[in-house]
Amino acid sequence: MDLKRNLKSGVAAICIASVAAPAGFAETTALAPIAAGGPLSVRVAQSADFSRIEFRFPGARITSRRDGQKLIVHFSRYAKPDMTRLRVDPPHWLKTTEEAQTGGGLDLTLTLADGADAKVGDGDGATFVNLFSAKAPEPADAKAAETKAADAKAAQAKPAPAPNRPDPAPANGVVKMQAEMAAGQVVLHFPWKSTLGAAVFRRGDAVWVVFDAAAKLDLSAAPHGFRQATSFQAVQGGDYSAVRIASPPDVTISAKAEGALWIVTLAPNAGQTPDAIKVARDAGSANPALTATVAGATKVVWLNDPVVGDRLGVVTALAPDKGLAARRTFVDLTLLPTAQGLAIEPAEDDLTVTTDGDIVSIGRPKGLALSASSAHAMVADQGPDIPQATTRPGLIDFDNWSKTGEGGFNARYDALLAAAAAEETGGKDESVKARMGLARFLIGSELSYEGIGVLNMVARAHQNMLGDAEFRGLRGAAKVMAGRYKEASADLSSPAVADDPASSLWRGYIAAKLGQWTEARAQFGQGASALYQFSDKWRARFAREDADAATNLAQYPAAESSIDTALQANVDPVEQLSTRLIQAELFEAEGQRDRALRVFQALQNVQQEWLAAPAMLHATEIRQAENQITPTQAAAVYDGLRYRWRGDATELDTIRALGQIYLSLGRYREALEALRSAGQRLPDLPEAVGLQADLNNAFRSLFLEGQADGLQPIQALALFYDFKELTPVGADGDQMVRRLARRLVDVDLLGQASELLKYQADNRLDGVPRAEVSTDLAMIDLMDRRPEDALKAIDASRTTLLPNTLNAQRRVIESRAWLQLGQYDHALEIIEADKTGDSDAIRAEVSWKKHDWAGAGGLFEKQLGDRWKTNTPLSQDEESKLLRAAIAYSLAGDDGGLTRIRSHFQGFVDKASAPDALRVALSGVSNIQLTSTDFTRAAAENDSFAGWVQAMKQRFRDHPAPVSNGSRPTLAAASGGTAKG
Repeated sequence: MDLKRNLKSGVAAICIASVAAPAGFAETTALAPIAAGGPLSVRVAQSADFSRIEFRFPGARITSRRDGQKLIVHFSRYAKPDMTRLRVDPPHWLKTTEEAQTGGGLDLTLTLADGADAKVGDGDGATFVNLFSAKAPEPADAKAAETKAADAKAAQAKPAPAPNRPDPAPANGVVKMQAEMAAGQVVLHFPWKSTLGAAVFRRGDAVWVVFDAAAKLDLSAAPHGFRQATSFQAVQGGDYSAVRIASPPDVTISAKAEGALWIVTLAPNAGQTPDAIKVARDAGSANPALTATVAGATKVVWLNDPVVGDRLGVVTALAPDKGLAARRTFVDLTLLPTAQGLAIEPAEDDLTVTTDGDIVSIGRPKGLALSASSAHAMVADQGPDIPQATTRPGLIDFDNWSKTGEGGFNARYDALLAAAAAEETGGKDESVKARMGLARFLIGSELSYEGIGVLNMVARAHQNMLGDAEFRGLRGAAKVMAGRYKEASADLSSPAVADDPASSLWRGYIAAKLGQWTEARAQFGQGASALYQFSDKWRARFAREDADAATNLAQYPAAESSIDTALQANVDPVEQLSTRLIQAELFEAEGQRDRALRVFQALQNVQQEWLAAPAMLHATEIRQAENQITPTQAAAVYDGLRYRWRGDATELDTIRALGQIYLSLGRYREALEALRSAGQRLPDLPEAVGLQADLNNAFRSLFLEGQADGLQPIQALALFYDFKELTPVGADGDQMVRRLARRLVDVDLLGQASELLKYQADNRLDGVPRAEVSTDLAMIDLMDRRPEDALKAIDASRTTLLPNTLNAQRRVIESRAWLQLGQYDHALEIIEADKTGDSDAIRAEVSWKKHDWAGAGGLFEKQLGDRWKTNTPLSQDEESKLLRAAIAYSLAGDDGGLTRIRSHFQGFVDKASAPDALRVALSGVSNIQLTSTDFTRAAAENDSFAGWVQAMKQRFRDHPAPVSNGSRPTLAAASGGTAKG
């Protein structure tokens, strides 16, 4: 089953590599493996001494063999090459060229001209064939070999002749360094007259910039007061110029050239990544030696370090930049990390460094002390049969630690376990060698949980190990591999590994997984020097997470560079597909939606659900944005996807997208239910914060911004109650509740409105805000004929510091409550000093209830005022006041008052809602014989209470709830009010 799945993943990787290419490029890259960046490229160059043919075919393995005058170059996969240049105008020393497809590969047969020879090599990502005139065979005896070594040493002592290029030094012989500081970076400019070679490298606390031409370096413009570069020192040689810059080890360096201008950048985080210089054992040398492929190498410079006092060998090279990402240590020398060129720290005085074109040879007269493994791996086995520590605390040697030998995994594990058990019970209290070896084996085999268990056991027995750098780095890395990021962060934040670049990579990986993009970029930058010491798989993972962080920070060039690094690693198809997913997200961020969509649609069909799910999510988002599908169709995809893949950030992103679509479609309950469904289950993920924000914003838009106004009030109330825990604290939450209560009042759901406001007043508010809400609550209780509850609401929210207007409103409500309870004197006492229209209405009601007809008639007429001057139909409340005024004047025997209001309002009778009652009342007792009981019955036909209720509803609509900040007003703000609320 696993084999079948891997085969399918491999096929998917091959196909996705083609769709990831730009439009118009896919045809030439079809069926290319995922690491491929382009088709087979053939380039030809010609010089006086030799011809050069370069083949660039990323992802293909290239080998060659010689058959007489025929050189056969074999490529492990097939692509149609462009042979036009080789056939139409073949370079010197080449007779013919033929191509043939062999199985799944390609053979190119180069027939050499008579008397020609060829040399095949690799450099700068290309395989080259140099064609030249045949030379006499090399001497084979020992004396000849010794002579050759002596000649090489002499050549090293005497500077090689410079190529035929103009002198790059300015006419005055002075190169004035210029500096600029921006975004935490120190950028140094070295303007020469013409192009030249340079080397830029770090040695301890110093950065060296070396040029292959002699000139005086003017450092007068050097910056001061910057941590990245604290001091500058010029170093002058007979055929070179250099500057030594004091700079902390955590400052990264990068170099590039723009024509004759060399630019060196010192920054607190990772800069551009140079092309990697390939260092390998010199298979063609009689004595052990090393070769390094440095494209455009110009000179070998030997300079003295004025601080350390020793000698360094430096190989300068032309742009573009190429360097070594990490320090390489051998017995006889150390290769320093470089941003440009090559820097050698010799351990022996007779070390020789020579250049031949792009090839740099490093050796000694009797050979370097190399073994078969030391030129390949930087970590040697320090003991028999036990995995040994690496050179860095956080560096995991996956390749060597996981080796099992002929007996297989079980035998290896049993042997290491037995040694660890014997060590623990054997009385060697201070030794943890075997147990640490077992932990390395398990972690190197990616059995992270088992490795953590062994390390925890060691820590319990030896508390001092918690201060050991390797222990902290090893356990932190294992916890990262297990997905226990917060626990891993505790180990990797230990001071013991603070300066370890390998641990910085693990810290960057944690930060990226937790969505801390800026921190991730900074940590990956600090760990750049250790990146190429990791296995291909973890190098690709680190680079991929760095690309993800850069994409989220809109640092697109940096993201592209990291993706290239990840794709160049030799990893399995599943890892390649993971990188392609990040690459597609980068395409989408850059606005290349068509290109991104092609990759997402290809990825959504792979067997790995953890890749297919986010690919389907992104593909659906793009298709909806491009109007290829409707929101309803997109919602159907998301609804299925959230159950298809669960438990990580993809689930949360899917639910967020689904919730937004439901909101846009007016499916509010489904939106809130979807958004609430996952936010609490995965609270540690950074996406959970965004999802909770979406949920709160959706609730806010529904009940504060009016989006739910289209729902029936009872539906809105039910929705609010089901999600009331989302009500925000403070003024916004209060505003939500009061808006909803007003909608309920409009449709006479007075009990529900009262319950809503009562909960708000009793549980969420205090001071002035509580008084405001309680005032609304009391008014609703009065409208619902519950005066006792209204008085309780007023009494429970009394405070001495209330605005005058609010105090007046509360007095009127309290007086009307006593009126409904029949306590007329108490009702009048409360509003005794209040002369507003609302108070007059209460006085009129009290006079009516007490049969004070003369007083009642005058008060009701006063409330009508000059209404008779406006020729529009009377409202229900106005009809009630007119009817009662007429009846009161009739019962009081006030014919003058009755005549007055009859003359004013006779024209309104026909259009009234109760014209007969008005005619009876306005006619008076002298015209129509009615008893007082008849008048009272007529007045009851148009109940004044209903008019008051309508007036209060209108007041609710006309005056929205005030937005209070929840603070207590000052005494000045409340001046003029009374102490009684």
